[in-house]
Amino acid sequence: MKAGQGRAGGRPTREEAENLTRQILDGARATFANKGVANASMEEIAARHAISKHTLYRRYPNKQVLLEAVVERDLLRFRTALAEASEGHGNRLFALHAIAFRYFLFGTDREYSAFYLSVTAEAVVSPALRERLSTWSSVALEPMVDAIIAAQTAGAVVPGDALELCGVLVDLLEGANNRVRRSLSGSPDEAECRRLFESRWTIFERAMTPRPIDRRKKS
Repeated sequence: MKAGQGRAGGRPTREEAENLTRQILDGARATFANKGVANASMEEIAARHAISKHTLYRRYPNKQVLLEAVVERDLLRFRTALAEASEGHGNRLFALHAIAFRYFLFGTDREYSAFYLSVTAEAVVSPALRERLSTWSSVALEPMVDAIIAAQTAGAVVPGDALELCGVLVDLLEGANNRVRRSLSGSPDEAECRRLFESRWTIFERAMTPRPIDRRKKS
């Protein structure tokens, strides 16, 4: 049965509708990643992934609406993954470490990276998309910001603007992610990924955790 068609003589079941939504969003995501947001068309997405144009346009009237649906699904998955990474860590700094590592692992996934790099590239020339991307990023990083605030409250991270500290950590992680993305190997080496992450985390930890007072320097 062609995608977009329900059961003969009736509306599609909830499961069929959910499967169709997943197929559409997966297909759109793959096409955006491979072609770039600007170069991908609704017609190509439909044709490449065996979705009728009528079905695609009925659910998503234009490419911008479809792109937002893809991003918002990913955003929910990403945000949930970051939040879950901190569970079970009583030590606030350990919880932040776990969240940072989960963020890093997302960035080492080439398919994930290809899609978001294509969105970022389009945002450079699209003020509207740039504004949306800023909002999406803020929502996605809320678990990391919250973890930084919790670590600050516990005295494990220096006081300061949690958003700024989050930005510093993300910049360090993205630098490591870029090294992985440019790797010639088909899949990133697990040991090398861990080494890259820990080296960046150590820089953040040394800069952003309170230093013990050396009482010998006091007169």
